Amino acid sequence: MPFVALSLACAVIDGPGKNEALFALAAYGAVILSFLGGVHWGLALAGSGAAQNGRELFRRLTYSVLPALIGWVALLLPTPANLLTLSVAFLILLAYDFVASRANRAPAWYPTLRWPLTLIVTAALLFAVVA
Repeated sequence: MPFVALSLACAVIDGPGKNEALFALAAYGAVILSFLGGVHWGLALAGSGAAQNGRELFRRLTYSVLPALIGWVALLLPTPANLLTLSVAFLILLAYDFVASRANRAPAWYPTLRWPLTLIVTAALLFAVVA
């Protein structure tokens, strides 16, 4: 997994290479956060779950874009603020996944897939902060 490999690289590399590893970790985190938001975009367009009106669809699409925007802003922040921002964003998105699943706006199995991966991602990002 790139998260684990890059966070370990941040711990063992010194000098300019460490800054490059930290940026690569933040960039990968921003891309994956954006992808996870895209999952909700797809679910909203597919009409997953309960029937939705135009306002509900607009709300779901808006929420689905927020992870990409947060990831982009995180890339503009200095280290370690960027990694901390991504860590918090991954945890908030996981909570949203649980809510969406309970409201039948995401598959019931989705949080089961997401929580262990989010735990690994968050641990890797936080490890890089202290490395």
